[in-house]
Amino acid sequence: MPPCVVAIDGAAGSGKSTLARALSIALGLAYVNTGLMYRALAAAALRSRVSPDDAPALVELMASLSFRVIEGTPPTMEVEGYGGEELTSLEVERTVSEVAAHPAVRGAMREAQRTIGLADGAVMEGRDIGSVVFPEAPVKLFLVADLAARVDRRAEERPHDDETVAAELRARDDADARTNPFVAPEGAEVMDTGALSIEETLQEALRLVEARAPWLRGGS
Repeated sequence: MPPCVVAIDGAAGSGKSTLARALSIALGLAYVNTGLMYRALAAAALRSRVSPDDAPALVELMASLSFRVIEGTPPTMEVEGYGGEELTSLEVERTVSEVAAHPAVRGAMREAQRTIGLADGAVMEGRDIGSVVFPEAPVKLFLVADLAARVDRRAEERPHDDETVAAELRARDDADARTNPFVAPEGAEVMDTGALSIEETLQEALRLVEARAPWLRGGS
């Protein structure tokens, strides 16, 4: 049987986190934001003054990070010792794409992500979950939205003005495109979330789960 994993990929601000969390609750699966794993490594590099260009040092630094799924509604992956304010800081935002650009780093992260997802199943969000981490996932969703919608969402989440958010998103898009071209993985359902409410997005995702992997309902 395929793994109990729903893969959600999309650009920053496309609604991945909101959908993944809601879908995790609906399906009774853990919620795993893989972007936080890269952000934690970027934060660790900033703390330790490790260059984001030093791939071997970054892979070694990963050994200091502890990823675990904690109880809650839904059960959620956290990085021990790293809080949300630090992981969403502008300093981390500006560094994370450089950190994630190294194949060695991405390979080590992939193994960590597969270990988490295969343990008890998960709704897992990121940029290459459906293409690289879990290409065999029974449900793969690829979220898109125009820049204006993404800026509005990100500005609500973080205490920065719209111009700063837009500039950071453009820079992040450019950096991510060099690391991991933004292309829907094979077999993924493309969802334009720009004009959809949170509830509409969730209901469309649940419809797709029911059509493609009805056995995922209830996490069983």
